[in-house]
Amino acid sequence: MTKKAMTKAQLISALSEEMGTDKNAAKGALEALEKIVTTELQDGGAVTLPGLGKFVCRDRPERMVRNPATGEQMKKGADRVAKVTIAKALKDLINS
Repeated sequence: MTKKAMTKAQLISALSEEMGTDKNAAKGALEALEKIVTTELQDGGAVTLPGLGKFVCRDRPERMVRNPATGEQMKKGADRVAKVTIAKALKDLINS
């Protein structure tokens, strides 16, 4: 019942139709948004896209993990992960 994920080309095409511009302008807008979000998360910040959600970079402390193949416990160093929280309005729309 799940639809296939929209490809980048399909997203650019849909964005150009919605904006009423050509595909090059839509591609530029999408790449600019990608660059802004990436740069902000690299610096440890957060970006909120109203109506869609919030992208946040957070630090994870050093912890013990288990190798699923061998069952061996090992220490994993501290790292950073990106987290996306879906906006409540979008979540309610999806679940209605």
